[in-house]
Amino acid sequence: METKLQLHGFNNLTKSLSFNIYDICYAQTEEQREAYIDYIDEMYNAERLTQILTDVVKIIGANVLNIARQDYEPHGASVTMLIAEHELTNSDTDNEESPGPLPDTIVAHLDKSHVTVHTYPESHPHDGVSTFRADIDVSTCGLISPLKVLNYLIHSFDSDVVTVDYRVRGFTRDVDGTKHYIDHDINSIQNYLTEDTQNAYQMIDVNVYQENLFHTKMMLKEFNLDNYVFGVNASELDPAEAQSIEDRLRREMLEIFYSRNVE
Repeated sequence: METKLQLHGFNNLTKSLSFNIYDICYAQTEEQREAYIDYIDEMYNAERLTQILTDVVKIIGANVLNIARQDYEPHGASVTMLIAEHELTNSDTDNEESPGPLPDTIVAHLDKSHVTVHTYPESHPHDGVSTFRADIDVSTCGLISPLKVLNYLIHSFDSDVVTVDYRVRGFTRDVDGTKHYIDHDINSIQNYLTEDTQNAYQMIDVNVYQENLFHTKMMLKEFNLDNYVFGVNASELDPAEAQSIEDRLRREMLEIFYSRNVE
């Protein structure tokens, strides 16, 4: 909004951000697949995820009230936090379309919102492709906006494919009684990402502006096989085998990006 809304009472809008990341890997043997899953479980265990969500809560200007977290057997973890909004300054409540902070500059369940994270390590025994998915949901009410956490989240995970959904629900009334169904201007989720992030990913938008629904898909442009094979170096592979592995990994990324199987 060009001018700050003068509201009658509390801001009743609910703003929800769903952030899904996919990390893709090739692990040829059963031993390598198990080692990859163990690595993911250690890298993104409940303690590490708790720290990530705690930083998310700080970025959106809220306070942590309670934390519930769990590491699962055999794999995966979840964290939920109870958080509360405190009185924010004008700079804290800036909803301008601009990137938020990065990790070096710096779910949960809130009394007015909630933040959750769940992880899903996965592998297939036949083609060697393993995929790790992390789902993070940030739902806030009132002055808090979850969009400023995107840069931090993307840089907190090794993200090959990212899907982001943002929606605003409910309405709030101004002092004249007029209902407002969104309290800030937004053209694209991409405007909340830094320039280097935008340049690193192929991105497409699917937005329904009249319904305050915004969707962005992202797929990493650069492909270096050494970043995807687990337990071996790409240089050790036969060239034909290396090309076959690359084809399988690229296909996996495309299928996730477009949400359909490629024949």
